[in-house]
Amino acid sequence: MSNTQAVSLHRPTAPIKEAPNATWPVADVLALFELPLPELMFRAQSAHRANFPDGDVELATLLSIKTGGCEEDCGYCPQAARYDTGVEAKKILDLDTVVDAARQAKANGATRFCMGAAWRSPKERDMEKVEAMVREVKALGMETCATLGMLEEGQAEQLRAAGLDYYNHNIDTSPDFYEDVISTRQYQDRLDTLGRVRQAGLKVCCGGIVGMGETREQRAGLIAQLANLNPYPESVPINHLVQVEGTPLHGLPPLDPIEFVRTIAVARITMPQARVRLSAGRRELGEAVQAMCFMAGANSIFYGDKLLTTDNPEANDDRALLAKLGLSTRSATLESAPKASCGC
Repeated sequence: MSNTQAVSLHRPTAPIKEAPNATWPVADVLALFELPLPELMFRAQSAHRANFPDGDVELATLLSIKTGGCEEDCGYCPQAARYDTGVEAKKILDLDTVVDAARQAKANGATRFCMGAAWRSPKERDMEKVEAMVREVKALGMETCATLGMLEEGQAEQLRAAGLDYYNHNIDTSPDFYEDVISTRQYQDRLDTLGRVRQAGLKVCCGGIVGMGETREQRAGLIAQLANLNPYPESVPINHLVQVEGTPLHGLPPLDPIEFVRTIAVARITMPQARVRLSAGRRELGEAVQAMCFMAGANSIFYGDKLLTTDNPEANDDRALLAKLGLSTRSATLESAPKASCGC
């Protein structure tokens, strides 16, 4: 498959299929998107204050523990081996390097440390290394999160036994747009992994990417899919597409920034108790749009100078922006680590 063939952005739009009696039908979510912006922001801020009266912002740091060489064809991803993006495949980081990075992240104020690997799914030899990382990061007193691709039966339990708190596995977009972006795995594959994560007793971090050429209705379909998970994710990262030269999605017209703010607001209203996270693409949005996102109910950010392989606003800039807005940061309140016998 060539780069130009990997992703098609011109297929006819199919109707969005949804479960009967959904808590949030796509039509209802779309109606939120179409509210006048002041009304939408008012509803989002009301939901935010009712569920997060302290108004604090969670700081999370993401480290790529295994970069590049991924066999998938996700049209947005510079780590896919088939795309010429300048990202070199590297071996998994050693334990000391990861723990040092986590220690530095904690010193800089982060309360959650997420470890990401460019795998379709982890092999057993990979699992052993990741489990050791989770145990050591957990011992620092941080919340732990991992994003390793699809999980097979029993792998979520292994991670929980090691002390993992959250597993990140984004659904990326709405079901009807998914095949326009990715062909090497099915939408159901993602839902199956999320089910295994829930069954193992882990918390879910799951969101998507906007600005990939989808319609507003398809953005509503993404939010509806997330909000109708039972329960909906505890963390919902909303990514603004970072266009990387060499990927099939490079060169798309950029998403209107106000539409991104609307997406944050609709996520807050439909998932009122979730941490809605500003993730990739914050640098491109600028301070004013980020401020609007916080007003719309965002209360978590990825914090640091890198988001896997793309730039992220530097920590000092983030601190300055939060101070300018008068926003405090969340203090970690960790649950005790699950015992090794649980779920094994």
